[in-house]
Amino acid sequence: MTIFDTHAHYDDPKFADDLDELLTGLPSKGVCNVINIGCDIETSQTCLDIADKYGYCYAACGIHPQDVGRAKDGDIDRLRKLLTHKKAVAIGEIGLDYYYDFAPHELQAEYFKKQLELSLELCMPVIIHEREAVADCLDIIRKYDGIKGVFHCYSGSWETAKELLKRGYYISFTGVVTFKNARRAVEVVKNMPLDRLMVETDAPYMAPEPLRGKRCDSSMIKYIIERIAEIRETTPEEIGEITASNARRFFGIK
Repeated sequence: MTIFDTHAHYDDPKFADDLDELLTGLPSKGVCNVINIGCDIETSQTCLDIADKYGYCYAACGIHPQDVGRAKDGDIDRLRKLLTHKKAVAIGEIGLDYYYDFAPHELQAEYFKKQLELSLELCMPVIIHEREAVADCLDIIRKYDGIKGVFHCYSGSWETAKELLKRGYYISFTGVVTFKNARRAVEVVKNMPLDRLMVETDAPYMAPEPLRGKRCDSSMIKYIIERIAEIRETTPEEIGEITASNARRFFGIK
């Protein structure tokens, strides 16, 4: 099975004790590529450092909506500089998060818009985080035509997914699609075009069944692929190849 993990956080302290052992071993478990995702300037730099050390890893650099309250003057310029790195392939993760009260909604929207504008400036794709903020998120992206983006860890409705797909966005699924109560995710997977589908772990979070509650890593994505294959009535091998091909196209990785 071919495994391309489009969203992981290997800068997380949960990996501090065995990061090298883990990342050295992932290719032997079928993992062809991993995108490590930044949440602020510091973690974005760490993701680039990881990408430099492990050839199959790449990085996304961005300011997460939960972290915009700690952003400093000049961080957008610092982000622009980080994105010139040869292993930087996307801006992210960016977006809106109203579930937690880490930053005012107006400030989240301001940084979301600034990073969408950076996407247009640099012709780079974006990785969008949206939680409990779908109406405002849609209102913002409707103002930015020409954005190439993916909604990560998708848990929204099929109606919302249809609008995103019409606008050219990709949709990515975590281990949530394996959960017993994942009715909306299953409906979207069942109906969406396969050429816009990607998979991710969001490691160290969102471990799929039957490993729910454990520290997640990219090798566990096979359970997500197997569940999607079951929903689409095809083989895990086919879904692995399709999602890896989609990810290479989206991130511009050959």
